[in-house]
Amino acid sequence: MQITGYKSHGVAASVALVNAVTSEGGDDSEDALREILRMCEFRWQEFEPRHAEPFRAWGRTLRGFFEATELTAAVDMLNGLLLATPMHPHLADHEDPAGLHMHYAPPSADLAHRFQATTLMKLSELVCMYGLSRTGVCAAGGCDRVYGDTSRAGRRRFCSETCANRTNVAAFRARKREG
Repeated sequence: MQITGYKSHGVAASVALVNAVTSEGGDDSEDALREILRMCEFRWQEFEPRHAEPFRAWGRTLRGFFEATELTAAVDMLNGLLLATPMHPHLADHEDPAGLHMHYAPPSADLAHRFQATTLMKLSELVCMYGLSRTGVCAAGGCDRVYGDTSRAGRRRFCSETCANRTNVAAFRARKREG
C-alpha cells in the first residue's frame, strides 16, 4: 500500500494544515494555505479565498486525530469522517507524471472537498498499516505541532529536526549536570 500516493502526499498535507491552523505560531493565511497545497502537490492554482475557511475547519477537525492516543478513538473519528465525506473513488489518468492513480472525491468536487477526501483516505491507510505508532503531537516540551511519519523506519516522535535536536541537547546537558 502506498501512503504518499498520487501526488497528494496526503499525510504530509494533513500535518502541514493542522500545524498551520492549530499550532501556536502557525500561519493559516490564504497565502500559507496555498503554499501547503503547492508543497504537497495539490492543484494549488485552483485555491480561491472562498476555500480558506473550509481548509481551516478541516485542519481544526484533523487535530483531534493527531491528538488521539487510543486506536479505538482514532478509528471512530476516521470512520465518522469517512461516512460524512462524500466520496467517489475512481481511477484517473490525466496528463500528469503520476500516471494512472486514484482520486477519492467526485470529479466535480471543489478543491477543499478533494483535499478532505484525499487526506482522509491517506490518514486512514496509515492507521490501517501502522496503528497510531506514526502519528501524534511533538514530544518536545512546549511544542504543540503534530507529525505523521511515512518513513521506512517509522521512529519519528518530533515535528521537526529542530525539536528533536533541542530535546536531545537538553537531555544531554541534564545528564551531564547530574554526573
